Amino acid sequence: MSGLFRAPLRRLLSAWTDVRLAEPDSAELHLDPSLPTIYVLPRPALSDALLLENYTRRRPMPSSLGRLIVGQTSVARCVTLPARRSRWWPGRPQPVAPFTELIAAGENVQIVPVSVFWGRAPGKEFGFWHLLAADNWQLTGRVRRALSVMVNGRDVEIQFGAPLHLSDIHDGRDPALTNRKVARLLRVHFRRVTTRVLGPDLSHRRTLIEGVVRSSEVREVIDELQTTPGERSRGNRQRLQRRARRYGNEIASNMTYPVLRFLAGALRRLWNRLYDGVDVTGLERVKQLAGHSTLVYVPCHRSHIDYLLLSYVLYRDGLMPPHIAAGRNLDMPIVGPLLRRGGAFFLRRSFRDNRLYGAVFNEYLHRLLAGGYSMEYFIEGGRSRSGRMLPPRPGMLSMTLRSFLRIQQQHARPVVFVPVYIGYEKILENASYQREMGGGRKRKETPLGLLKVIGRLRDEFGRVSVNIGEPLDIADFLDNHSPAWRESSDSRPDWLKGAVAELGTSICQRINAVAALNAVNLVGLALLATPHRALEYSMLKGQLELLCSLVSHTPSEPGPSLPEGDAEGWIAQVLALGMVERREQALGDIITADESQAALLGWYRNNVLHLLALPALVAFSFRSQDAHSVDELTELLSPLWPMLARELAVPVGPDLHRQLSQIVERLVSQQLLTEHAGKYQPCGNLEARERLRLLGRMIQPSLERNTLLVDTLLASPSGTLGRDELCQRARSLAERLALLSGRAAPEFFDLRLFESLVDSLVADGWVCEEEQYLVFDHNLRHAAHNAMQLLDASLQRRLAAVTGPQEKE
Repeated sequence: MSGLFRAPLRRLLSAWTDVRLAEPDSAELHLDPSLPTIYVLPRPALSDALLLENYTRRRPMPSSLGRLIVGQTSVARCVTLPARRSRWWPGRPQPVAPFTELIAAGENVQIVPVSVFWGRAPGKEFGFWHLLAADNWQLTGRVRRALSVMVNGRDVEIQFGAPLHLSDIHDGRDPALTNRKVARLLRVHFRRVTTRVLGPDLSHRRTLIEGVVRSSEVREVIDELQTTPGERSRGNRQRLQRRARRYGNEIASNMTYPVLRFLAGALRRLWNRLYDGVDVTGLERVKQLAGHSTLVYVPCHRSHIDYLLLSYVLYRDGLMPPHIAAGRNLDMPIVGPLLRRGGAFFLRRSFRDNRLYGAVFNEYLHRLLAGGYSMEYFIEGGRSRSGRMLPPRPGMLSMTLRSFLRIQQQHARPVVFVPVYIGYEKILENASYQREMGGGRKRKETPLGLLKVIGRLRDEFGRVSVNIGEPLDIADFLDNHSPAWRESSDSRPDWLKGAVAELGTSICQRINAVAALNAVNLVGLALLATPHRALEYSMLKGQLELLCSLVSHTPSEPGPSLPEGDAEGWIAQVLALGMVERREQALGDIITADESQAALLGWYRNNVLHLLALPALVAFSFRSQDAHSVDELTELLSPLWPMLARELAVPVGPDLHRQLSQIVERLVSQQLLTEHAGKYQPCGNLEARERLRLLGRMIQPSLERNTLLVDTLLASPSGTLGRDELCQRARSLAERLALLSGRAAPEFFDLRLFESLVDSLVADGWVCEEEQYLVFDHNLRHAAHNAMQLLDASLQRRLAAVTGPQEKE
């Protein structure tokens, strides 16, 4: 074979196949050029060996062709890991890995494991043709492998493992024992790579639903409903089982490989048409976990595109796409079946009053996690119309924690949350978001509405960023929050509610920590800080550079990503997207935004405002008083920062004094502040003062909104206002303030922001709830007095003009 057919077959395979993905790159393998290299395949397959030969010949890496002479030992450059003894032939001797002679001779060789995937089908019957042709968990015969090469020749992936050095593994023991150890390490590696790329074997949808309906948890609810009076529980056991089965069919996904492959190709063309590029950072953290952990992806939710974008990125980069929790509103004709076959499972907005539906959904979610399937859901509950991170909803997080407690009783794989930030330079839903924030009614999604989107494919949408945050292992989180959680046998322990709230906060903070600065949100931050949404071109360039410099010193790891290029290129990009206008003037060009453009820029600014909130707060504190020491800044801002930090989903930090010291030093290095006798004050340069003022104005709307809420609460005696009444009253006053101050952004008086602020006051101990009324003491008045001192006289008068009539009432 090697003499007569191998070379022609290799050339034929080279012409027919195309390696879609090979990772890591040859340079990232860090192969030692002084050591002999042996490649190891997980199973005998001539097609895999020939493909590897072609690949190594075209790359700056050791060839896998021929034999290798090491000392007195000759071994093939490409070997296969022997299969385990067949249970059908117990008398046949166990095959051994071919490294014994090298180990006995004391030779040092680097062993590189190589996994080749012809197609990406998980183990499931997708139809006769794809059952034969698609790669999966099962070993393949010669005919099936030939069909796989024919069908999937243009969709091949090669996964290289880190090289193993025999000298590091051999400890002087029997060479046969070391040989078995090497084989065991390689088998574990190949199993993890297969799990990462293909995911676990998929159960047939009908089998999975039937298992959910027959589970003890669902049967227990059916038994209780039979004896409970009420409209939903009427009927015999068979009728309730049919209803549970109907719920299962409504919920369950039906992930199929042909649809995954179709979507991968269609989405690749879609992204190339819509965006100038998709920038991905931090995915290596996911790949390190995917082989041995169950992953729960928790992205921020800004657009319907989020569903498709993350799955596409994962599939493109060699990871199995997750099962995605989607709202039932997307289960529409044409679109719903396609999403379902792409991995989406559907849930209702609320099922608190439907115990049977809740039991079926909980059991389905549990079986996905217990089976090791990766999953994705949005903890915000819905898309953010304001552009900022919404408070986390407890529903899916609570169900995940309860399922994890059940899984741990079986010593299953670890479950890890993967925070994901998705940032756009321009989204498809711009117009609808502005209409809804202005009080318009949310329109129901329909196939016709999606067809209208197709007509916008010729528009410019810039770039999109997908940043992976720091993963959060559930077991490690519970060890810190509730150390005795392993001893709990209750499905709803007392500590669960508090753990869910803290878990949601931590995930939101990890998402925001890896936000992506881009051209649009940078221009939005700078331009909207001006009174009339206009700024000189040269001043705008300098301000963009200042903002990037401040964010680049963010101490968190992983941290935010910065845009490529320079300020001139960023402004040009925003102009090309139609988000601002450039007006030529004899004394210098001016960048402006009209009212509609400003409303859009506000959405993108809110994506990343949290990255600069504390520097902006420091800059704003110099608005009403020229000089501050770091101690004075700490005393002034310590009552305000926790509430702002919670609103913007960023950690408060253990040492505010140290944080403020670092920020002040950065402002000094930017020549915006000067130090004299232990106090800091704005530079005398007029341009520097203007930059500092623009930086501080970014946080002004949030400060005004928070102060207005607290003043509204203090205007009534303690214990006389309820949460809902306070939020409604504050919202009305904020709308009035927006008219007086000329703000056109509806998000300034978004009711959900005030609800979140009240949560912050309660969580931080400023307010407590007694019999549905809010109770406070003199500490809140003292904090409000400090906040008012931060505002200059004009802002104080404006707030007084708004809240004054309310106080008289």
